[in-house]
Amino acid sequence: MTDPRPLPAVRGCSTAPVLKERGQREVFCGLTGIIWLHRKMQDAFFLVVGSRTCAHLLQSAAGVMIFAEPRFGTAILEEKDLAGLADAHEELDREVARLLARRPDIRQLFLVGSCPSEVIKLDLARAAERLTRLHAPHVRVLNYSGSGIETTFTEGEDACLAAMVPVLPEREAAAPRDLLLVGALPDVVEDQALGLLEALGVGPVRVLPARRADAAPAVGPGTLYALTQPFLGETAAALDRRGARRIAAPFPFGEEGTTLWLAAVAEAFGVDRATFDRVTEAPRARARKAVAAAATTLAGRTLFLFPDSQLEIPLARFLARECGMRPIEVAAPYIHRGLVGPDLDLLPEGPVIAEGQDVDRQLDRARAARPDLTVCGLGLANPLEAEGLTTKWAIELVFTPVHFYEQAGDLAALFARPLRRRARLCFGARP
Repeated sequence: MTDPRPLPAVRGCSTAPVLKERGQREVFCGLTGIIWLHRKMQDAFFLVVGSRTCAHLLQSAAGVMIFAEPRFGTAILEEKDLAGLADAHEELDREVARLLARRPDIRQLFLVGSCPSEVIKLDLARAAERLTRLHAPHVRVLNYSGSGIETTFTEGEDACLAAMVPVLPEREAAAPRDLLLVGALPDVVEDQALGLLEALGVGPVRVLPARRADAAPAVGPGTLYALTQPFLGETAAALDRRGARRIAAPFPFGEEGTTLWLAAVAEAFGVDRATFDRVTEAPRARARKAVAAAATTLAGRTLFLFPDSQLEIPLARFLARECGMRPIEVAAPYIHRGLVGPDLDLLPEGPVIAEGQDVDRQLDRARAARPDLTVCGLGLANPLEAEGLTTKWAIELVFTPVHFYEQAGDLAALFARPLRRRARLCFGARP
């Protein structure tokens, strides 16, 4: 197919120097990923082996109502466990047996490590193997770390999916080439993506994570996979080891990002240009119109992104190229150039590109820059608002449907909303 992709910015940020900082961080731990993963995987259960603090974090972050029974919980480590006065493995076996007896619908059980379990060196990998032998074939038990010592915010999802890859079924050598969509998306967004791919004639298409254990995709040579989230580096490496091949593309945020992502998939599957244009023309037009409504507020505004979700580089590309914003600093907890390289190529030259965080130094730079909009974590937003800066909670960008064409306008509106709020509160400010 003739390449429908636009030329990159005259000078992108792919060769820009990276400011690497290693200091105090202001970010959620990887346990937070359970909040969206437990909603996606309908017969899975996430058992955190941690403290009461872990339990409070999950309960408050999830906002679970008293009449809703979630698919996650905490096996609380008491003082005797931390002091080595009890056999933590025996207690864990007992709690898992009680859980599975009460919840026979569970088909996948994830033992999730936390800071306390990491500190006392509780071997959850060995526990998962033992519990799988005890409860197979009805339940498979896997483990991963969501500890704040090991992971930040969205890395919890990466660790979870990477733990699933080695036990996925082996793909038959004679099977036709297939596509694997990788990354947990809201069901409505996933359905939209699958609908676009079906209309293009791409398939068969599988999804990781699948909504149910019996729909787990087979993987092997002949599997092409496309990431929908930029924080899945370990998952991508695990798929590569299984013989799958990644389709490199910008991430599907906004009209441009979605078109480039679909174009890369379409090219890999030999879709002709006429079919591509016919399928994408209408949703592209809707996305451009929806983004334009918010861009009137965003155009010309300066932007400062604190490191939080690892969505920062693709979002900066979207906000700069489609909404007319001017990024001053774009910081991410980690920069995986193999994954976000296509977005860095398109991000216009100019902003500081930062990896990691020394929060005090970064706060000093933000205060000196006085950006029109600062995207940061919950812990920084209120203090910065008190200092007169307009902020956007980074966590909303993970919990809100923002991928692909139909969500492009909603994504732009998330950034326009705090600026419009500020304009209403401050008479004379630009709307």
